[in-house]
Amino acid sequence: MTREDVASALEEIGVLLELQGESSFRTNSYRNAARALSQMQEDLKTVVEAGKLGDVPGIGDSMRAKIETMVKTGSLPQLEELRAKVPPGLLQMLRLPGVGPKKVKSLHEELGVSDLDGLKAACEAGTVAKLKGFGEKTQQKILEGLRFLGEVGQRVRIDQAGPIGDLILDRVSKMPGVVRATLCGSLRRRRETAKDIDLVASADDAKPVMEVFCKQPEVMQIIGQGDTKSSIVFGMNVEGHKVVLNADLRVVPDDVFAFAVMYLTGSKDHNIKMRQRAIDRGLSLNEYGLTGGKNPLKCSDEAAIYQVLDLPYIPPELREDTGELDAAEKNELPKLIEVGDIRGVFHNHTTYSDGVASLEQMALACKKLGLEYFGVGDHSQSLKIANGMSIASVQKQHQEIDEVNSRLQGVQILKGIECDILEDGSLDYPDEVLATFDYVVASIHTHFGLTSEEQTARVCKALAHPATTMLGHATGRLLLRREGYKLDLDQVLKAAAKHGKMIEINANPYRLDLDWTHVKRAKAMGIPLVINPDAHAEAELAYFTYGVDVARRGWLEKKDVFNTRSLKEVVKELERRKAGNVAG
Repeated sequence: MTREDVASALEEIGVLLELQGESSFRTNSYRNAARALSQMQEDLKTVVEAGKLGDVPGIGDSMRAKIETMVKTGSLPQLEELRAKVPPGLLQMLRLPGVGPKKVKSLHEELGVSDLDGLKAACEAGTVAKLKGFGEKTQQKILEGLRFLGEVGQRVRIDQAGPIGDLILDRVSKMPGVVRATLCGSLRRRRETAKDIDLVASADDAKPVMEVFCKQPEVMQIIGQGDTKSSIVFGMNVEGHKVVLNADLRVVPDDVFAFAVMYLTGSKDHNIKMRQRAIDRGLSLNEYGLTGGKNPLKCSDEAAIYQVLDLPYIPPELREDTGELDAAEKNELPKLIEVGDIRGVFHNHTTYSDGVASLEQMALACKKLGLEYFGVGDHSQSLKIANGMSIASVQKQHQEIDEVNSRLQGVQILKGIECDILEDGSLDYPDEVLATFDYVVASIHTHFGLTSEEQTARVCKALAHPATTMLGHATGRLLLRREGYKLDLDQVLKAAAKHGKMIEINANPYRLDLDWTHVKRAKAMGIPLVINPDAHAEAELAYFTYGVDVARRGWLEKKDVFNTRSLKEVVKELERRKAGNVAG
């Protein structure tokens, strides 16, 4: 078993034990061990064979023995026994917002609920509301959560689908006879989530390519294997979690490749507009070619197809039928931001709150990524669950930042805070404390149940505060797990524009908040955007690349994003804002 396989197994054991009512101390030991393995840089098998597993922080003797068993034998009897005892449907119930292992255990033991269908029936019958610790409000929230899960279906986040797509693409590209290959669909358009993986390859003989594609070791099921298209169910551990996705491969002659890629990249609405544009010019466009009269037109790549239809190349991220063809026709397509344009990041967590790495470790990890500045954004004092910083802790952190900055070369730490927006819209520190920060990320972490009017007024009040620099994860959504709180986002954007505040694109793949549609709206309103990874560990700093995906889908250029500026420019602007020279 690989490091990812073992981490996934330990995580699953922790959840299964919690469903059986085990103590949090015991269940957390498995989660902590899983996290420790996920962050290891070394090969796990090599570490085990060298007898150095005990040197890894967070792994005691008992846990070490279990890990060694899995690495050496490929299984763990304890996990198999737990799986046999716990109905698999209970794990699905944990996907519902606000439904933790204790509630699932109660539902199962007292009502006999063992899957989502049974839970829905129990809610509709009103029996869930009668359980101790539930009530009408919880029952209604569960029904809303079930509706949400029904809408998102079996989609997975881009950070989970992406590595699987990249692995399969790499394999297909290297298959004998393959001329070229690419990912298509939602992954190529860089959507936040994906329900399957689409690939296109060109080759003279598709049959051997299909045979290799369908015989990959991670294939759980072959749905169909044909002459030009094959579909499989692919299962793989990604960052300690088992991810299962359908993957479809089409193999076409190389002269058809560009047309198949365009068609399968989508979106459907973009393709419809492109086909109509071809018709308006007396042509016919489909996944097999572009014809005019009797003779097909040769197009070696997508750019050539656009050129025949009198358009410049339209990047995949823009192909959503939101005005991209009109902009292309007028030669007004944006020059989209690139990953390499990002010079630094804000809103990151360290061991001063709920992060796992020190200030210096996080700063050096930024430098390794080629960034110039690392912006701290630890939690403020009221968020006790995330070890929010007291005023004394803030002072201590600022002293450490000054000391570390005096030694660092090539990267600088900026003094920031992720300051909670309290229920009444005020910020979580007195003004004199807020004035000690270089910038303030104002965010909501509590009181999600306020009405839309109350929540909107709360956020707008925080945006009016002179100390607020930027709004963090504006809607509070967790992708595929929790909808955002009720909020009039248009009013929030208007308040940000009025008071000259920035809006964050939270690049953590669990959030990706703002979404691209509101990013595009914010740009139109002249609101500066800033891409933040919301990193809690060194490896998570690279999440900013997912934020760049969102920015590109939202038509952002380099000039639209604050952290494309140099350290010198950033410091100057933050000082200007602190001095009160901000619009509004």
